[in-house]
Amino acid sequence: MPHGPRRIVTLVCLAEALSMTGFAAYPAFLTELKALWGMSGTEAGFVGGAFFFGYMVAVPFLTGITDRLDARQVFVASCFLAVAGMVGFAAFARGAFTAAAFQALTGAGLAGTYMPGLKALTDRVQSPRQSRYIAFYTATFGIGTSLSLILAGQLGKTLPWSTTVTVLAVGPLLAAVIFLVALPPQAPEVHRQSGWLPRFGDVLEQKQTRTYILGYGAHCWELFGLRSWMVAFIAFGYSLGSGQPWLSATEAAAAINLLGLPASILGNEAAGKLGRKRWIAGVMLAAALLCWLAGFAASAPWWLMLLVLAIYFVAVMADSASLTAGLVEVTPPAQRGAAMALYSLLGFGAGFVAPLVFGVILDVAENGPLAWGLALGSLGLLGLGWSVKRVACKGTSTLS
Repeated sequence: MPHGPRRIVTLVCLAEALSMTGFAAYPAFLTELKALWGMSGTEAGFVGGAFFFGYMVAVPFLTGITDRLDARQVFVASCFLAVAGMVGFAAFARGAFTAAAFQALTGAGLAGTYMPGLKALTDRVQSPRQSRYIAFYTATFGIGTSLSLILAGQLGKTLPWSTTVTVLAVGPLLAAVIFLVALPPQAPEVHRQSGWLPRFGDVLEQKQTRTYILGYGAHCWELFGLRSWMVAFIAFGYSLGSGQPWLSATEAAAAINLLGLPASILGNEAAGKLGRKRWIAGVMLAAALLCWLAGFAASAPWWLMLLVLAIYFVAVMADSASLTAGLVEVTPPAQRGAAMALYSLLGFGAGFVAPLVFGVILDVAENGPLAWGLALGSLGLLGLGWSVKRVACKGTSTLS
């Protein structure tokens, strides 16, 4: 059977979405587990951040070796790592520390599927449309997040949280089957010159690559901090507002996350026309303002709160594909695995710290409307710093 570009992109995106069914399992049950285990906001944030800590620790190796091994092999093995983390969380998590350990293991599984999945795609599909295909792939992350939220919310209505998480572990297994059966093996370019660990020094010597890596760190601080606490924030807003919401907190969060798909793809198209770094800087500035508005909208009517939160999320996602496509564009093929590893290391490292900082702010500010407003406001600070630095730089080469 021929393996055309569209077929490969479709299969890889489907596998990515299925590999992420456990991604939002903890955020979906955060409010329930926080009460069940008697966790503080800081402890709850620590568990949420542990997922990204596991990703951060594993990604240098699991993504870096795709310069040496076929990314298909790494993806499949990492799916089983994610399954182990999810089943372990369901069976053995009984408090903040045990939950954090299995969340970290699940995050390590994502480290071997997300960027290696992108590497598998770019190794097999090289055409003038590659930037668009990359946008489709990165936007599918939002579909995977929404799928995880929807499944967790629906299954959680009739099943205990632990059973729900176990059922969600089927997703990564299906993703592994897709890669094994439907994706052709392909050795990476110049794999013989690459080591088992990525050479970050060579990557950091490239100014353009550094810029996108730092931008992704700011983006992930905001995105994963928001995703980790979105369901809990909506539930808090529902508790303050009047009227009967049409959607549960998990359903509302899933719907909002789906907006990331068009926002990311259309954002990449706009970046191609207006200038990639100029677009990213403008979007980050907008998000840095909208995060405060969204945070203090918790006490507004539920529909208005969701509308403002949705607009903010669109702004957060509007630079996602642009950052990743920019990294691939400016990085030599032989160093893409190492560059993607460092890109993910910094990005998901920020994703580890952001939910923890969010929880600390809630505890310090005593978990009221002011606390939630300050916590969401903190998410835009790194993006604001990155965009201000870009705007402050002179010359078209910086903002082109």
